[in-house]
Amino acid sequence: MTRIGVQAMMLKDSVAEIGAFESLRRVREIGYRAIEVSQIPMIEANVAQLERAKHELGIEIAALSAGLSAGPGGNDSLEDDLDKIVADSRRLGTRMVRIGMLPFDAMRSLEAVVDFCDRTDAYARKLADAGIRLYYHNHHVEFAKLDGRLMLDIIADRAPHVGLELDVHWLQRGGVNPVSVIEQYAGRVRMVHLKDYRIGRLPGAAFQALEKGDVAGFMTAFAGVVQFAEVGEGNLDFATIIPASIQSGAEYLLVEQDDLYGRTVWEALQTSHDNLVALGFADLF
Repeated sequence: MTRIGVQAMMLKDSVAEIGAFESLRRVREIGYRAIEVSQIPMIEANVAQLERAKHELGIEIAALSAGLSAGPGGNDSLEDDLDKIVADSRRLGTRMVRIGMLPFDAMRSLEAVVDFCDRTDAYARKLADAGIRLYYHNHHVEFAKLDGRLMLDIIADRAPHVGLELDVHWLQRGGVNPVSVIEQYAGRVRMVHLKDYRIGRLPGAAFQALEKGDVAGFMTAFAGVVQFAEVGEGNLDFATIIPASIQSGAEYLLVEQDDLYGRTVWEALQTSHDNLVALGFADLF
C-alpha cells in the first residue's frame, strides 16, 4: 500500500532542538506515519531515536539519504560510509537509499554527468547485493538539454540500476508535465515528493524599486515569484498526480516544502495533511 509521509529535511531544526523522537511524535500526532531521512546527522543518538520512533510510534522509515561523496547536505556518503549506510538501513528497516541532488561539479558538462552516472550505478549494484535499492532525486537542472537530450533521460539510461525519486515541484519548474514524467518512468519510481508550486504576489519592494526608476530591480522580483507551497496551496493538480504516482508503482509519497515563508514546520505539515485528506487521500496516511 502506498503511504503518504514527510521528507525529514523539514524537521532538521526541530531535531536539533528537541531530538528526533519528539519531532517524530509531533509528526505522528498530525497524522503522518512515514518519513524519509535527510539532512539529519546519522550519529548514534539520532539513529537510536529513529529506531525508537519506529517501534514506539509506528513510524516507517521510507528511505535514508546519501551523497555520492561528502557534501554540504550533511548526509553520509556512498564513497566514505557505505557499510554504515547498509547497517543503518537494516537497523531502521528500510530497503531504499536516495541521492538527493546532482553534485555541483557534475552539473558542469555532459562528461561530468556521465562520470556521476557510472560511479553511482556501481554503488547501486553494491547496494543491491545487500538488498537495498538506490534512487536519484531530481531538481530542475535535469531538464537542461545536453547534446539534444534531457539530462534526466541521460541519467536514467546511463545508470540503469538507479531508480528515480521524482519531485513534482521541480518537474514543474523544469518545464515538464509532472504526470507525464511519472508515467514515462512507471515501474522505476518508488518515491514521489509532494511539493506544491505557487506563484507568489510581487512584494512591495518591487514597486518601490519601480517608483525609483529601478526597472531591473522590479524585473528581478517579477522573475522570482515562483514559490514552494504546502500541498494544495499552489497550482499543481494533486488529484491527478497522486493516482498517477500510485499507478506507476510509488510506495511513498513524501510531503516536502523547501521554504516556509514564515510559517512553522508544524503549521505547514498540518495544512498539507488537511488538504490531502480533503482531496480524498485520507486512507494513504
